[in-house]
Amino acid sequence: MQPREARGPGPAVGASDPFAEASGRGPLSGVKVIELAGIGPGPYACMMLADMGADVLRVQRPLAGIDPTDPTLRGRRCIELDLKKPGSTEAVLHLIDQMDVLVEGFRPGVAERLGLGPDVCLERNPGLVYGRITGWGQTGPLAHTAGHDINYLALSGLLHQIGPPGGKPLPPMNVIADYGGGGLMLAFGVVCALRERDRSGRGQVVDAAMVDGAASFMAAALGLRAHGVWRDAPGRNFLTGAAHYYDTYETKDGRWIAVGAIEPQFHDLLLHKLGLDPREFSDGVGFDADRYERLIQEVWPRLRLKLAAAIRRHTRAELEALFEGTDACVTPVLNLDEAAAHPQNVARSVYVEVDGVVQHAPAPRFSRSTPPQPRAGVMAESSEALSKAGLSPAAIEALRANGALR
Repeated sequence: MQPREARGPGPAVGASDPFAEASGRGPLSGVKVIELAGIGPGPYACMMLADMGADVLRVQRPLAGIDPTDPTLRGRRCIELDLKKPGSTEAVLHLIDQMDVLVEGFRPGVAERLGLGPDVCLERNPGLVYGRITGWGQTGPLAHTAGHDINYLALSGLLHQIGPPGGKPLPPMNVIADYGGGGLMLAFGVVCALRERDRSGRGQVVDAAMVDGAASFMAAALGLRAHGVWRDAPGRNFLTGAAHYYDTYETKDGRWIAVGAIEPQFHDLLLHKLGLDPREFSDGVGFDADRYERLIQEVWPRLRLKLAAAIRRHTRAELEALFEGTDACVTPVLNLDEAAAHPQNVARSVYVEVDGVVQHAPAPRFSRSTPPQPRAGVMAESSEALSKAGLSPAAIEALRANGALR
């Protein structure tokens, strides 16, 4: 990674570094990030960077505080500064001088109006990776309009695939476009840009749009469609509930199990364990293009009724015991408390406690660069952080006087 001293004006790393007292491990240890506070995918991206050991400083409006129970705010320190007040822009630019990465989630043009757009920031710090996250991207006819996860899924074509056969599209949790297509893609883009900076010595802008990310998740479906084994409608595909071997089923005690026995050998094992005659299911295996419509219309609905009846004869616990240790691809549908207590998740510490709050552990895992233990976000002394960044006492006092700084 390019030495920070070679990337524009600003204090050298050391005693004047606002992160000097922070310690971190993980593959991103030593990477310094400034987050201009937003909601949703931006904080999630910064959480991922912090989970991997990056030092993240969040700049948020006065009196916003920090929720220690919010996993997306963990792993960084926060200072409070009103970016609309005089002097705030210069204060933030002093911080940016020392950073490797900036993350902002404003609508297009807002950062520029604040005097914190990429042209200004990259002129001061040529090695800065400037991460931007929006719903529609920085360009296009919808760039300046509002939206939410469901809207980005809708325009990407992904939402049209989710729902019951013959029914309406159903919104999933706001994790696919927001956190996956937005936050995860931005974090990935930032790391890619940091890697490229190792070669070029130059920073650049990362434009992450949630609609772009959602569209990228359609890769497999688009490939299957090209081969004639994907229908562009809710619940009409083997991965969206049309096939009997890939769905959820209610058990005798009103619980649920998930079945994902796609491959023939797994399908055979599923039938064997449930005592079903494989000959009655032989025409329902696979998803061939030349008979796909017949599978959807006739075969899979008939086999679903048989499979559902066999499953309803057992409680969920009985089915867990029946399929334990097998490759039938049958698992219980767990609630959050059950998931945290499941032996597989316990063995890998998939869930951890942060200040008494159950949260997910950092992912993925590394053989050497073990990420730090997650910690709740904390409020830092804003004036101290700005002073260490090189802002003069007079400038800090002026910020305090005009209400920009608490």
